[in-house]
Amino acid sequence: MTAPASTSRGHRPGESAYRNTTVALFLAGLATFATLYCTQPLLPVLGEVFSITPAQTALSVSVTTLALGGALLFLGPVSDAVGRTNVMLTSLFASAVLTLVSAVSPTWHLLLASRALLGLCVAGLPAVAVAYLREEIDASAASRATGLYIGGTALGGMSGRLVTGALADLFGWRSAIAGIGLLALACAVAVWLLLPRSRHFVAQPLSPATLTRKTLDLLGNRVQLALMGVGFLGMGAFVACFNAMGFRLAAPPYELSVGVAGLVFLVYALGSWSSARAGRATERHPASTVVLGGLGLHLGGIALTAARQLPLVVLGLALVSVGFFAAHGVASAWVSANAVENRLGTGQAASLYLFAYYLGSSTAGTAAGWAWSRWAWPGVTVLTGGLIAAALLLVLLADRAGRRSR
Repeated sequence: MTAPASTSRGHRPGESAYRNTTVALFLAGLATFATLYCTQPLLPVLGEVFSITPAQTALSVSVTTLALGGALLFLGPVSDAVGRTNVMLTSLFASAVLTLVSAVSPTWHLLLASRALLGLCVAGLPAVAVAYLREEIDASAASRATGLYIGGTALGGMSGRLVTGALADLFGWRSAIAGIGLLALACAVAVWLLLPRSRHFVAQPLSPATLTRKTLDLLGNRVQLALMGVGFLGMGAFVACFNAMGFRLAAPPYELSVGVAGLVFLVYALGSWSSARAGRATERHPASTVVLGGLGLHLGGIALTAARQLPLVVLGLALVSVGFFAAHGVASAWVSANAVENRLGTGQAASLYLFAYYLGSSTAGTAAGWAWSRWAWPGVTVLTGGLIAAALLLVLLADRAGRRSR
């Protein structure tokens, strides 16, 4: 993927502003995704505490990602009008507070309500982070910076699951969620102190007619439409795999505690590494090639999780993480670059891509609980493998459409 030429100089590697930007967005991604997925390792515990089914417990993740996806549709355009940093900072502080609220929710329905509100608030970061980087970072380093941000989201997902599992074993599930809320609050303060204010942002009037036109233009762009499908399918397969894995590791023959089972989320660290490396790889290879490679690793990892031996299962999860975050990081940058090249609006493009992305998380994540209840792990393997196979086809379609439009 060739980055579009920038008409004004952005922050470059080696400069303090570049370093502060990447560190701030890394911490923002960590906080956002720690709060978003902190209930995932607790699904078996929530099922016991509230006497509900695996599919119902998965709603603690799915309602959050579904609300997030819906909020993305308007927070991206709002950021085009009011500014990227304002939206991101408001999102981070509100998300930290709502995570603390969810920790003390007395009933299952109130817990779900607080998690849904969290989804609305947490959307402010993913809605605009990539657009902010595309505007403020020099074009030659934009993909690399995006990869670092995605790496932060990978570590956030890992921290949310790992820390929550460990705290739940020691102090109970409520203390575990509260711990994540405090972590998110600390990250929000750090981002407020570090993140440079926008220099290249140009406000655009918030017009429903303009928003509708931009949305239709994006939906009419074959590259954008195909990449939305890639986000939907890739994220759906990823979340489905890890949602169901908690139940698998709690059941025979493993019978692991929440804290010990949560250790498998250490593989997220590999996702952080792979997203950054994949971003750099686009400086030498087409985006489509890198995304195809990532999805291929994802599919191979799914196949390996079918093994009975725990080390092979963990290795399969590692490949799933490496492949998914590599593909997602590059696909995100591809969406923004295509939007810039075709003057489609980066904020709205990122919002539509992430709406599809989190819609996939909500639907496939819940479907994984149903597949596990009916057919155990073979059912989850068929579900997730089919989603990735379809995503591979869409990448090929996006690449072909992109070549034709040049």
